[in-house]
Amino acid sequence: MKKKRNYTYRTMRDERQYGLYWYSALWNILRPVLVALGAFIVVTGLVYAAWNGVYNNYLAPADIEDRTDIAFEVESGQSLTRVANNLEQAGLIRSRTVFKYYCDFAGMGQKIQAGNYLLRPSMSMQEIADQLTRGDGNPLVRNITMIPGWTLEDFASKLVENGVLESADEFLSLCRTGEKFSDYYYVADVLESRNAAQRKYMLEGYLAPNTYEVYTSATAEDIIRKLLSQTERAFPADYQDYAQQLGYTMDEILTLASMIEKEAKNSDFAKVSAVFHNRLKQGMKLQSDVTIHYVTGVRKMSLDNNDLGTHSLYNTYENAGLPLGPICAPSVEAINAALFPDASYVAENYLYFCAKDPESGELYFSRTLQEHEQAVAIYAPLWKEYDQSRGIQ
Repeated sequence: MKKKRNYTYRTMRDERQYGLYWYSALWNILRPVLVALGAFIVVTGLVYAAWNGVYNNYLAPADIEDRTDIAFEVESGQSLTRVANNLEQAGLIRSRTVFKYYCDFAGMGQKIQAGNYLLRPSMSMQEIADQLTRGDGNPLVRNITMIPGWTLEDFASKLVENGVLESADEFLSLCRTGEKFSDYYYVADVLESRNAAQRKYMLEGYLAPNTYEVYTSATAEDIIRKLLSQTERAFPADYQDYAQQLGYTMDEILTLASMIEKEAKNSDFAKVSAVFHNRLKQGMKLQSDVTIHYVTGVRKMSLDNNDLGTHSLYNTYENAGLPLGPICAPSVEAINAALFPDASYVAENYLYFCAKDPESGELYFSRTLQEHEQAVAIYAPLWKEYDQSRGIQ
């Protein structure tokens, strides 16, 4: 029979601590796990508390319960810092600094678009940034383009088509009289010129071709002034001085340039200019078809006697010299050509040109009337075919 051991408190403690009891081994395993778990819980709690503090103070929507639409405007050219400041002042974000750094980090800083937006305090910072960079608000500005060779009527139609203006009437009326724009010296000169009242549009040729950014609220007068203000850049002071040396006014050079613009491709501008300069020096009528087109409103390649006999101061078959005024908006290249015609064509006294292919715009130049008539006999059938293909008789 096994002898029963007498246990004391010390012997039992020592045996449980150093003996082979299962719970002693298990404790040795569990103890570091429990310590680690406890530390994890403490750290997680601290991180969670810190995150809640940061989120609630800086990142959370300004008011998660407030779904009221607030009108917010981003102006053209406004910096990200200014946008962030305005968002905070409007109560749409909690921290302008955090919003700015978020947009910079996310690559949105340069993508925020001008416009009028409806934002809500319940929106997150990311949702606000996304909406501002998508530009799905009502834009404050839009682009408009005046194409070289367009008339004022062409431009007005495009403005209405694109929804910039509701009607072309006011725009064309302002351009017809030009009276509201006499504070521009070159418009004042036109208003005081001979037969000014007989011009189709006083401002024809003076709205410089280019692409412009205008406010969506811009009126017809605002748009006209925007384009008029660029005319001096297209026709700077040194051009005016050189025009005077040649014996021409700014208006006359713009008129000549507008004819060149309509008659030829860019590559032939200087050659066409040479022909016109040579004819003007010799007192010959310019006999330019495009001046008839301006009066009739129809681009007809094969003109008949009725077309040529159109009574108008714009008709260069009926009247000597330049037409009454510009017939379209000339490009800078056409203005350059009007001032600086092709020297060799001037020297060789080219006096005529005609269209070879109406589609390509290629021209045939001649020195004498006989050469010109031979060219016309060759190419005239192509002009008639072109007119017929467009339903023009």
